[in-house]
Amino acid sequence: MTADVPAQFSIVTLGVADLARSARFYRELGWEQRGDLAQGITWFRTSGSWIGLFGYDALAEDVGTEAVPADELPDFRGITLAVNLGSEDAVDLAFARVHEAGGRIVKPATRAEWGGYSGYFADPDGHLWEIAYAPGFTLDEQGRLEIP
Repeated sequence: MTADVPAQFSIVTLGVADLARSARFYRELGWEQRGDLAQGITWFRTSGSWIGLFGYDALAEDVGTEAVPADELPDFRGITLAVNLGSEDAVDLAFARVHEAGGRIVKPATRAEWGGYSGYFADPDGHLWEIAYAPGFTLDEQGRLEIP
């Protein structure tokens, strides 16, 4: 019998066209950065894991695959990342900050049929993020989401 794979979500690495530009965007959101851009990768702390930014072509090489040209990537790539907050007002303030930092608002925050309030933005490389308030989910002191 083999051991289970631990459910320890540690890092999401995003392939980016311009590491300095993308790092600046996430810093402008107010996120804590670690690492040295000169090493070709940098890290941003989230509530329970890390976001890594790595050159797009270098990430494809590390994976062992050929990169699809960045200008041929679809707007929707089959994945979104989410930031859950404690109120609708907090969502609106976060979207204002995203806009100030140069993010592209894809879908402004609206009340959703599931009872929450959410919208989507794209970072400088088109990675889609949802910012949401989900009244049925709670956040702990570290901002980690509890799903009942």
